[in-house]
Amino acid sequence: MWRKSSRSNNGGNGNCVEVALAGRSARVRDSKNPSGPTVALPNWSGFLTAVKNGSYDA
Repeated sequence: MWRKSSRSNNGGNGNCVEVALAGRSARVRDSKNPSGPTVALPNWSGFLTAVKNGSYDA
């Protein structure tokens, strides 16, 4: 089951991400192109921790 963030599309720019969870893993896709590629994240909780810690900040 794909879920879209409640914060998606706040600016009306169409930038939306969807996530499908399965235990500790997840699949992520662009909601504008759901038939396009998805990214598998084997450790979803580790990814969330890295995001919260700023590991992916530009």
